[in-house]
Amino acid sequence: MYHLHVLLSLTILNIQVLNSVLARVHFFYLCFLALDLMALKEENEYETHHKLVVSPVKSSCSQTKKTSSRKRAQKMGAIRHFACQQCGKIFTVKRNLDVHTRIHTGEKPYSCQQCGKCYIKKGTLKDHMRTHTGEKPYTCPQCGVSFTQKGILERHIRIHTGEKPFTCQECGNSFIRKGCLKGHMRIHTGEQPYTCPQCGKSFTYKQGLNAHMKIHTGEKPYICDECGKSFYQQGYLKFHMRSHSGESPFTCQQCGKSFTRKANLEVHMRIHTGEKPFICPQCAKSFHQPANLRVHMRIHTGEKHFTCQQCGKSFTQNGNLKAHMRIHVRPNCFIRVTNKNNACSKIGSKYQTFLISDDWM
Repeated sequence: MYHLHVLLSLTILNIQVLNSVLARVHFFYLCFLALDLMALKEENEYETHHKLVVSPVKSSCSQTKKTSSRKRAQKMGAIRHFACQQCGKIFTVKRNLDVHTRIHTGEKPYSCQQCGKCYIKKGTLKDHMRTHTGEKPYTCPQCGVSFTQKGILERHIRIHTGEKPFTCQECGNSFIRKGCLKGHMRIHTGEQPYTCPQCGKSFTYKQGLNAHMKIHTGEKPYICDECGKSFYQQGYLKFHMRSHSGESPFTCQQCGKSFTRKANLEVHMRIHTGEKPFICPQCAKSFHQPANLRVHMRIHTGEKHFTCQQCGKSFTQNGNLKAHMRIHVRPNCFIRVTNKNNACSKIGSKYQTFLISDDWM
């Protein structure tokens, strides 16, 4: 009986072991079956792709492959760069490098059919054409002023917002436009790249040279409607018009005196601050404004630019010449000349007194 019990126990144990083995075998069978299915799927996908490659849509597949390769290269940081051989500027698109190269070669392939003006870029020509058509598609939402170019509108908007994103690292002055900062930097460097071909005088800004050239040509295109007086620059006409209107928009906050020009107010303010930034290099005397320093320098150089046409006498200042001319234009008027040392010269029996400098006579 005991042996039968042992035999039965062993039989049950063998059955359990056999079931365990069968279960593992079944598991591995399922795994191999899954792998076979995946391999079959990949093989089917390859065959399908192969048909696409040899089919008429080959170029589409090739383009997709190129796009994928480009994206993969960008992800890996392998972006191709194109460098300008002239200035070293880097571009990621060769087309942009080709357009940039025209700056160095001077090539301007896009020409205006109306005025013949040429441009480097087609977009610039398109903007230029609006000067002929009068089209101004970009309008300021705040004041309604319209512009031919979007960039000009963006710069104009900064007038309303007060934004001045371009700051001078030397003095801290800020500007609305990058070009204004570039021009301002010449004040610090002393650069004057614009030179008059006729007299050799140099200027910091191109506008200064353009205005100066009108002195040689005699051109005065800006005419006052009130009195007919003409001017080289539009700004001068604008200032002149205030003499008719009586407008003096720039007022001193300390004494209330008003001026037609902002520059005149700035010079006037030095009277209150005591600032005299213009110093003579020979005697260290200082002045409120550069014009006074220039006149003073003639004392050291001996220059006398103002000459009397009647007697040939010369003077350092125009005011002294004008005072001297009274001798010639009013011969019956007797003058008492008073110099700075209160030494008087008597001429005749009637007197008119003028306080003038020593070189008047």
